[in-house]
Amino acid sequence: MYRWYTICICILELLLMTYIFCYHFQLDDPLTQLKEDSKWINLFDFHWRLGIDGLSIGPILLTGFITTLATLAAWPVTRNPRFFYFLMLAMYSGQIGSFSSRDLLLFFIMWELELIPVYLLLSMWGGKKRLYSATKFILCTAGGSIFLLIGVLGMGLYGSNEPTLDLEKLANQSYPAALEIIFYFGFLIAYAVKSPMIPLHTWLPDTHGEAHYSTCMLLAGILLKMGAYGLIRINMELLAHAHSRFSPWLVIVGIIQIIYAASTSLGQRNLKKRIAYSSVSHMGFIIIGIGSITGMGLNGAILQILSHGLISAELFFLGGTSCDRILFFISKRWAGYLS
Repeated sequence: MYRWYTICICILELLLMTYIFCYHFQLDDPLTQLKEDSKWINLFDFHWRLGIDGLSIGPILLTGFITTLATLAAWPVTRNPRFFYFLMLAMYSGQIGSFSSRDLLLFFIMWELELIPVYLLLSMWGGKKRLYSATKFILCTAGGSIFLLIGVLGMGLYGSNEPTLDLEKLANQSYPAALEIIFYFGFLIAYAVKSPMIPLHTWLPDTHGEAHYSTCMLLAGILLKMGAYGLIRINMELLAHAHSRFSPWLVIVGIIQIIYAASTSLGQRNLKKRIAYSSVSHMGFIIIGIGSITGMGLNGAILQILSHGLISAELFFLGGTSCDRILFFISKRWAGYLS
């Protein structure tokens, strides 16, 4: 029952998103569309502010497709399926909210919303070392989130009697060079953990190695892309001067990451860890595109976000279902011998 309920929700939402983007989204309009703005907290000027533009439409559709595929991949899960699918839908909500939020504090809340479901999915339905991997994941990501929160509050409270967290207003805000670099570096640490960038990538192979492959699909296909999306949405758009200074270093890190992760992937015996290291290598191409500060490089980074999201999720889907089939065949065969 819970399986069918979750799958129907995911399919229905994917169809609704596809319909809205096909018939109500203007591809030639560079401005934010499909806006929603409601005030939450009067004291801090906190708004439920959502909107879609050309940068966020691709990751949102990608999230809908991969989550639907992951619910199908989770069909063999039999232990507490009600809570399992609830966590998948909660993670889905946080990811959609991160890609569509137009308020900096709302972006942070949605960013954090999908961390707890991942921790629970890993710690309850993972492998033998699931508690170690889940603890490592939550400590690394929570540590990066501290820098993200400091940056969000710093940008929202800076230089005005009326604090604002609206991304459109913050895009016109100027900062002293030193302060802008501090903001940029704080956001960069948070995104470097989530993307991940070397040397902050060590949580990813352990997490993929122990997680159920449906969870791996959500991690590799969507969660890693949130770091790259934040790097474009906030660091490039709101902190452009600091980004021009950091961009050569991003290119260097991306090149090293491609070579290191690809070579390390070849030595892995665990299939999920091999795919995890290949994901780290592919993220290096995205980092290079973001650091290139060119239109072609940025378009290539966005294309790589979408293509790698599909490729990595399908690799985990095929690998996981194949392993399930092989184990099922072996168990049936041994059962026949024993009988």
